[in-house]
Amino acid sequence: MQNIKLGKYKHFKGGEYEVLGVAKHSESLAVMVIYKPLYPLEDGELDTWVRPIEMFFDTRELNGETIPRFTFIGE
Repeated sequence: MQNIKLGKYKHFKGGEYEVLGVAKHSESLAVMVIYKPLYPLEDGELDTWVRPIEMFFDTRELNGETIPRFTFIGE
């Protein structure tokens, strides 16, 4: 399993998030990153999200450049 630092991450689109930990999916045993946005949400919107760890650490293309989907910015 890939290690992940707990703390703040910046999404390639600009939003900031806090990684709370990791968990395993109960059926597939896939490792999931648990995180929450650090910006105001619409009323009623869930504030804790999960994403497969492979997807969390994958890359995206932005303006012709390949960059990480999430970048660690501090604790």
